Amino acid sequence: MGPMNVPLALAERNVPRYTSYPTAPHFTAGVGPDTYRDWLGALLSEARLSLYIHVPFCTELCHYCGCNTRAIRKQEPVDAYAERLLEEIALLPGLNGRKLTHLHWGGGTPSILGPAWLETIASALASRFDLSELKEHAIELDPRRLDRSLVRALKTIGVNRASLGVQDTSPHVQQAIGRVQPFELVERAADWLREAGIVNLNVDLMYGLPTQTVRDVARSAELAASLGGQRMALFGYAHVPWFKQHQRLIDDAALPDAAARLEQAQVASETLQSFGYQIVGLDHFALPCDELSVAAREGRLHRNFQGYTTDEADALIGLGASAIGRLPQGFIQNAPDLGGYSRAVQAGRFATVKGLALSDDDRTRAAIIERLMCDLAVDLACFGGGFADEMTELRALAADGLLTIDGKRIAITERGRPYVRIAAAVFDTYLAASQKRHSAAV
Repeated sequence: MGPMNVPLALAERNVPRYTSYPTAPHFTAGVGPDTYRDWLGALLSEARLSLYIHVPFCTELCHYCGCNTRAIRKQEPVDAYAERLLEEIALLPGLNGRKLTHLHWGGGTPSILGPAWLETIASALASRFDLSELKEHAIELDPRRLDRSLVRALKTIGVNRASLGVQDTSPHVQQAIGRVQPFELVERAADWLREAGIVNLNVDLMYGLPTQTVRDVARSAELAASLGGQRMALFGYAHVPWFKQHQRLIDDAALPDAAARLEQAQVASETLQSFGYQIVGLDHFALPCDELSVAAREGRLHRNFQGYTTDEADALIGLGASAIGRLPQGFIQNAPDLGGYSRAVQAGRFATVKGLALSDDDRTRAAIIERLMCDLAVDLACFGGGFADEMTELRALAADGLLTIDGKRIAITERGRPYVRIAAAVFDTYLAASQKRHSAAV
């Protein structure tokens, strides 16, 4: 097999997206509510916090979805869940008055809460935290589920960034993924948000979807760019029907192969760059003046469970079912099932069911992986000695032109950018036992 064939083989390898290290499959029940309470209590008074709120509901499930969510049609489960979120916020008395720098609503479709609950929950947060230095208040939106009253509510609670899920604009792809969404709806959503003063817009796109062609991907990227959003995210579809059963609605035979996925990713990247977007890390794009691009140029880019970010908070607090938090001591995760989450919170205790306490080695490797994922380069000399085995693996990637090695400095080449997760995986000591749980590298 020649060097030109090696990247294609690598593209089919299963590796994490490295939104954390160690990754969530390695969390264990050894970290529970008591540990979480202790970790929160040890936070320094000057610690900066970010907050993530997970809402695990949609009006219907898209076939491709890999999120922790469920389809509902009734209001009662939404009302009950909102009450639990308020109760979980009340469990954080030790954080009263702490500075919050980033706030992110995700899901699912977090706007399914509706204006009244969004305002009630936001008010509870405002009474608990110091929001005077809140840099980003973001929410993920389904353009099909947006109206002017909801937009007004988002403005009222201080949202200043919205992410619109587009994925693909071609009708035949939309049919195949169970998300019929005429582009006019997306344009209308963007217009409404801007009219309300929410001018920072993100757009999510996907490749590797069933029946999707290179032309579909290019056209979707062109239309997404026409919206004028500051940021774009381009994700490869992860087909894991053994893990997400609703993905069985997707015909395996309609999925593009590894070579097609590579071409789709490349064309989408080239199209977005032709409209003035700069590539950020692996799969994000931003206009040159956007803070994400600035942070990337200045080496201040970070990566967390929401992807690439400028968030430099000392701790991330996760609220809601399945939400993950990160504290200096390690990671914690709430019960993923609604029943377990609700019972714990109603009983007045944290819903933590698993997590991971970080070792010094974990922290070192996490820092290396984050710099690779964000800067596409890392100087191992900054992390002490060792890494002989890792260097051997990296040299094999260098032989294929995917990276360069200068002493202890590793730099991903442009040819190697799509495979940066492969380079990051070299430093992952947990990976061998769980490779089948992760998505294809490209």
